[in-house]
Amino acid sequence: MKAICITFLALTTMLLSSCQVVGDIFKAGVWVGILLVAVVVFVIIWLISRGRS
Repeated sequence: MKAICITFLALTTMLLSSCQVVGDIFKAGVWVGILLVAVVVFVIIWLISRGRS
């Protein structure tokens, strides 16, 4: 039961912080947000391709 509570707390913390990050991106500007999304997508694709080879 304790592990479930810790997992739920960690999940909640990550979700709340991600909402804050999205808010900060929109404060910085749309182009910064687009650039950050492109970088994240590139890194994910790179990691997937690296893992397959």
